[in-house]
Amino acid sequence: MNAESDLFLSCVIPVHNEEKLIGRFLQQLSAKLQEETNSYEIVIVDDGSNDCTVDQIRNVLPELPVRLIRLSRNFGKEAALTAGLNKAHGKIVITMDADFQHPIDVISELIANWRKGYQMVYAVQHSRVHEGIIKRTITNLFYRFLKLTSGIDIPINAGDFRLMDRDVVEAIKKLSERKRFMKGIYAWVGFNTKSITFDVGKRADGSSRWNKLKLINLALTGITSFTELPLRMVALLGIFIAFLAVIFGLYILGSTLLFGSHVPGWPTLIDIVAFMGGLQMFAIGVLGEYIAGIFSEVKRRPVYIIASEESESKIKNKVSSSQSDSQSEV
Repeated sequence: MNAESDLFLSCVIPVHNEEKLIGRFLQQLSAKLQEETNSYEIVIVDDGSNDCTVDQIRNVLPELPVRLIRLSRNFGKEAALTAGLNKAHGKIVITMDADFQHPIDVISELIANWRKGYQMVYAVQHSRVHEGIIKRTITNLFYRFLKLTSGIDIPINAGDFRLMDRDVVEAIKKLSERKRFMKGIYAWVGFNTKSITFDVGKRADGSSRWNKLKLINLALTGITSFTELPLRMVALLGIFIAFLAVIFGLYILGSTLLFGSHVPGWPTLIDIVAFMGGLQMFAIGVLGEYIAGIFSEVKRRPVYIIASEESESKIKNKVSSSQSDSQSEV
């Protein structure tokens, strides 16, 4: 395919401790982008790596159109993606991972669908057989729950491998929440979207940094950001328990009037007290999740802080000095 001369493309890559593969990845990615356009930039967002990832990226700065954005610490992938989108200047922006699980060759299909008029093209995993059945089941239930309760259709097997045009990127930049669930944000902004399927590549090195605790935290962020149903469920459950208590009270009153008083059943009493106490703690916990979200927002802390930006003069289709950005973004 002949490269287009007037298409300025940005590729946003969040990285964290990828020293063994980042150099090879950037070389292969740059070769693919050169097939599609003569003007592009690769925006690498280093999310607080503590290995030699930054040094490996610096080695390719003189020869490739790479911009290195270093965050001051590890803020998480959602924040790193936000920083990359804020810094990207391309007419279209592609986000992907640097571990080779997002096949570089699929970029051609993303761009081909954008040329057909789609403003956002996202890649959906053809299969998740590489994951355990328990994780697949919980993931499916989570996204179905969000779709049912929020009215937003978040594709189950879609992730951060996608293409967005400038209108989509600008819409996402207007969303200022601090606790970010990017998959929900992508779906919330809407626009003319198209899905394609791909086979997940083998991770070139190491293992995923997404442990169970991080996944649970991300899921809670998604639920509290896009649906209020848990609060309503707790309220309805409280009403239901109160209704049962009234029925049980009437039963006790009737039984006493007809058959006289019985010896109190301590096990039953303790069981009811324990049940109600647990229910109250559960309700307080659900409420606490939403209050924590509010607390995080009202503090108005930045989603990320940029420690430094580095690039060489070979970035193609250089952006003008009027587009230069500050050292930190909200």
